[in-house]
Amino acid sequence: MSEQRFAAARTNRRPAVTLRIRPGKIIREGKRGEQGRLICFLRKEYSEGGNNKNFPCSRIPFSRDGCPASVLLIKLLLHRCPFERTMSPMPTVSLALGDHSYDAHVSNGSLDSVGFFSRRARLSGKAALITDTNVYPQYGERVKRSLEDADYVVSVHVVDAGEKSKSLDTVSRVVEEMIRAGHDRTSFVVALGGGVVGDLAGFVASVYYRGIPYVQIPTSVMAQVDSSVGGKTAVDVPSGKNLIGSFHQPRFVVADPITLLSLPERVLREGMAEMVKHAAIRRPKMLVTLRQLADELPIGFSLSSIERLPSLIAENIEIKARIVEEDERELADVRAFLNFGHTLGHGIEASVPYGELLHGEVVSLGIRAALFLSHKHVGLPARDEAEVLNTLSSLQLPLQLPEKVDPASALQHVKADKKFRGGKIRFVLLKKLGEPVVSEEVTSDDLAEALAHLGTTPRLRKS
Repeated sequence: MSEQRFAAARTNRRPAVTLRIRPGKIIREGKRGEQGRLICFLRKEYSEGGNNKNFPCSRIPFSRDGCPASVLLIKLLLHRCPFERTMSPMPTVSLALGDHSYDAHVSNGSLDSVGFFSRRARLSGKAALITDTNVYPQYGERVKRSLEDADYVVSVHVVDAGEKSKSLDTVSRVVEEMIRAGHDRTSFVVALGGGVVGDLAGFVASVYYRGIPYVQIPTSVMAQVDSSVGGKTAVDVPSGKNLIGSFHQPRFVVADPITLLSLPERVLREGMAEMVKHAAIRRPKMLVTLRQLADELPIGFSLSSIERLPSLIAENIEIKARIVEEDERELADVRAFLNFGHTLGHGIEASVPYGELLHGEVVSLGIRAALFLSHKHVGLPARDEAEVLNTLSSLQLPLQLPEKVDPASALQHVKADKKFRGGKIRFVLLKKLGEPVVSEEVTSDDLAEALAHLGTTPRLRKS
């Protein structure tokens, strides 16, 4: 995609927004004698196209365990230096899907604008906020307040954090809670969290009253750049991941990159695997950017990188958006390109107890296996393979199969994957960087050979 087209996709021709931030106060929350946490109160007012909307007294926690100095500085400046300015439109990516078209808005601090965007999307009725035990203490009340400031009645439904919540039992429990809270077909669901919450909440919305609207508020790297966009919703069953699901597009997506700063370093790194995947199949130049960011991950990004994060995330969303537009329901081979690195990755993930390997970590292993098979079957140049491997290595993502993984078990789980069609695996390979293909020539013996290759120490070269 040309830079001009990408720029147009990001701004989406939205009118400029005037933002006013009024002085507030900073307090320390906690019992006497305890450190507690700092809370910043701000009053934010938006004006768009002559329409004014107030969001009084936004309550912004600095972080339970402290936060990077750059983020603290931003919040202190906002507090001590009230200002009024006209902002250029935030990075916005549009998905043209006919009656199901929508926008993904990406901006630092956009979490406080969920109510604003809900009204602009003409959503009515009650809001069911679905989140998990990790995310709710950090951002749940803030999003709830944004919705209530926009005159919505909000019910909150908190599930246990982790993949185990992606189950039919959890769906049944949340649906029962929504019924007791008085939700009907005019209501809408707000999915606040990472990929698990997005998949679960989207599926709940797709089946409640035979389908009600929902919005995605992703708070992890993987969710912001990948799973929140495209309309795939699902839950797991004992036989495999995401085997029960539906296509149900959100009404909009709001991605606030500042939420990524609260993630543990390991979780931040594993999410970057999805960006590497996007770069490999569509935007090879992004690999350089990712390697440059790698050194900043332990400190939560530099101030300049925080300012660039919205554009980087929007670029990844745009890659996914264009693929989804071409093949929304994965009936052709185009959307299958997004499975690059996932086929063996899912098999590896399913072969170990939940949580021992994170999703992005197994995707990294799956990407190395896919590069090996790409070189064997379609002649992927060694320099292209090296560039992707160097990027994964710089992000400190795993490239060698841990001893706890049983290759035979991983292979067995791959054969239960929904990517098999007519007994044949549909495997995504790379002819060269930016040129993926779907092959049905990869055999079970090839997969076993790739798993054996993952047991060896990678020999990184200069790309």
